[in-house]
Amino acid sequence: MEISKDLIAASATPLILSILAEGESYGYAIIKQVAALSAGSMQWTDGMLYPILHRLESQGLIESEVRTSDTGRKRKYYRIRQDGTAAITAHQAQWQTVYETLRKVWETKLCFD
Repeated sequence: MEISKDLIAASATPLILSILAEGESYGYAIIKQVAALSAGSMQWTDGMLYPILHRLESQGLIESEVRTSDTGRKRKYYRIRQDGTAAITAHQAQWQTVYETLRKVWETKLCFD
């Protein structure tokens, strides 16, 4: 199943914040985790992820630190800040409302008549 770019873009911020709420990570690992969580339906690219990470950092929702990995490669690790954790709660409420609204429409089959 192909997921629209609009839906992928809309879900990116809450997904990133939720992943980072589980522990710090770096860009490539976030991309791989999203692919795994979506069973391959959501294929993010560097060009899509890094602008969002930079925006979240400028908003004070996440922070980053450059460190050298075990392999000797420098990586930028991201971790959620307290404001980011609070933002997840707001995103959850918004997405729950969207989900419940769609569910009601689909259950009553209003869009299929």
